[in-house]
Amino acid sequence: MSLAKTPPSAPAPRRPRGRPRKTADERDDGNRRQALIAGAARLFRQQGFAATTTRDIAAAVGMRSGSPFYHFDSKEALLGAVMREGMRGALQRQQAALGLLAETASAQARLRVLVRSHFDVLLGPDSDFIPVMLYEWRSVSPAQRGEITRLKDRYEADWMPTLQALYAQGVLGCDPALARLMVFGALNWSAQWYVPPSGRSAKARARASLDELTTAALGLFLKEDVR
Repeated sequence: MSLAKTPPSAPAPRRPRGRPRKTADERDDGNRRQALIAGAARLFRQQGFAATTTRDIAAAVGMRSGSPFYHFDSKEALLGAVMREGMRGALQRQQAALGLLAETASAQARLRVLVRSHFDVLLGPDSDFIPVMLYEWRSVSPAQRGEITRLKDRYEADWMPTLQALYAQGVLGCDPALARLMVFGALNWSAQWYVPPSGRSAKARARASLDELTTAALGLFLKEDVR
């Protein structure tokens, strides 16, 4: 029996912490997926879900006609992604806007930020998903609808403490839960008639910036001037 010592084995190389870096192909796949969602949202808003084909969507983003099915099982799945990703982005933007407020900000100041952020989501760049949600809601499956509703509820829940504070101050004229429904109904409908200003000529008097829309909306919702 040998008494020679076995030399110690070399330590196993350490694995890098965190998620592995994505390959160039994986990053490109993510970019293509986002391009499909944005292109589909634009076409669903302009043409309607039923009248838009996957061939239309692929052409709009420079892909072959069958390429969307590499990322989504069906046109219905793509519609659900438009609504879901849109609501996730809106929620992130809203929380970021609220995060910039001082802790001592008044309820009126918080409502201004909420309304202005919502107008940006609704009428600003890449703002097609809310109109698609409003008019294509019945086209998504019950499972998709449930997930999107949960995101929408989280988005609207951020408004309730502000509306409740305004109601307690006597500035908001109705129950906060009812006010929330009325406020979102009024704001969302602006997607149908809003035209961004192009210059300040007399012909553009009916147009307004998003800041001007925000001030007008607050004047309708609250009992006192909050400008």
